[in-house]
Amino acid sequence: MLLAPWLTAAGGPNIIFVLSDDQRYDSLSLTGNAVTQTPNLDRLANEGVFFTQAFVTSPICGPSRANFLTGQWERKNRIGFTSVSTHFISEKVFEDSFLMKLKKAGYSTAFIGKHHTKIGDRSNTPLKKNIDFCYIKEGHLGFHLDKHPVFSNLKHKTQIEGLFEATEAYLKLAGETDYFFENADKSLENCLKRRDPDKPFCAWINFNLPHAASIGGMGSRPDDPEIYSELYADQIDRIALPDDYPVEIPFPAEVFKEDDLMGYYRTKNRNALLDTKLKMSRAVFAIDRFIGELRKLLAEIGEDDNTIIIFTSDNGLLLGEHGLGGKTFLHEDSVHVPLIIYSPFFAENRRDQRSEALVVGQDVSATILDLCGVERPASYQGRSLRPLIEGRATDWRKDIFLENLFTDQGYPRMEAVRGGQFKYIRYFRKDLDRLKYLPDASISGEQPIYEELFDLKKDPGEKNNLAGHPEYASLLKQHRARCQQLVEDLAGSEE
Repeated sequence: MLLAPWLTAAGGPNIIFVLSDDQRYDSLSLTGNAVTQTPNLDRLANEGVFFTQAFVTSPICGPSRANFLTGQWERKNRIGFTSVSTHFISEKVFEDSFLMKLKKAGYSTAFIGKHHTKIGDRSNTPLKKNIDFCYIKEGHLGFHLDKHPVFSNLKHKTQIEGLFEATEAYLKLAGETDYFFENADKSLENCLKRRDPDKPFCAWINFNLPHAASIGGMGSRPDDPEIYSELYADQIDRIALPDDYPVEIPFPAEVFKEDDLMGYYRTKNRNALLDTKLKMSRAVFAIDRFIGELRKLLAEIGEDDNTIIIFTSDNGLLLGEHGLGGKTFLHEDSVHVPLIIYSPFFAENRRDQRSEALVVGQDVSATILDLCGVERPASYQGRSLRPLIEGRATDWRKDIFLENLFTDQGYPRMEAVRGGQFKYIRYFRKDLDRLKYLPDASISGEQPIYEELFDLKKDPGEKNNLAGHPEYASLLKQHRARCQQLVEDLAGSEE
């Protein structure tokens, strides 16, 4: 069992949860990226457990992050972007978040970086009032942080380095980081409490990289670290583009067309796409370096032997696959993410494990609480990954439900069920739902206008739509029924 050693640790294990933004599964050297080098993330995976089949179920920033925070599918929590859904995370739901559950269990808590969901009210009062070290900005951070007053006390102006500086200020005790607290913006008054060394800590660190909205300006200033202007410049010819690039969008116009794509997500310009991928590779390298520096810092302050590190992304990103850019689409490039769980308490035979179980972002919240010996709230729909980590026999899920309820920027509503071999996706009319939030539409009987069925084992790139093939009619019918069952179950279930 994993928990026994922690019962003797003072107050339980520390948790650091690092969440990147728009980072694809194939962005690591561990997962086969030919250009980007990620030695620190590779090492973290090799000393922990790497989940090869990890998915986010609402693949777009705000809703995905709300799913992590609530432990629920969007169909249950109803937290889309407030511009469309108008919904906030209630104070009651926030009380069940892993941050608050650990705070009640005696933890010091920190929330650092990007915040993309309203909690309680427009000012996020419950978050700022209750989290000990709340150093955040809503929405996109950009590559350079000094345009935001909230980050004016940082010496480092670039995002990854600045957020490491903030993490260091939280983790270190009084002394060399006093300037951080003394020079903090007045808006942060009462939001930046020093870490109590007599308590375990839980820090959630949120990047806004390698997101395309934050790579603009990368390497443009003389004092930017050299990696942001020089790294991989000589390897641009090794950057992979989709097979048969450029690819035509496969949907009928009433589902989606190229003109619907936001400008910075359009992928038909080869040089622009290569530049985007190059900058994203640099950002991923910087995130990897953050992980390496974080582990050094933990050793320096004497907390490396008692700190669990979890790393994943809020969603993947389409970069020309299916002729698409951006996210929300339920294809593998958008929903498949890396997930690493490292613990110094893992037995030797549980290190360097590769789990192929179907896991989702909602499982992270339940896992954090379980690894800390704190009971999972009944409101959580995610499950603890601890049985998988320990190699215990367990009745694990055989498929997962995926969804997009974001109806801005031209995206259609979509629902999908993804099993071990097949994936079924259904699409609804976008001309009927612009800027409407319709989580109950398919439950109430709305019918899709387009369907896809893919055999992921034979067709991992999801290029051959089997939905119109007579020999797959029975399988298609089964997946329709299963998708409908999942959407209805998850809308109301608390199990």
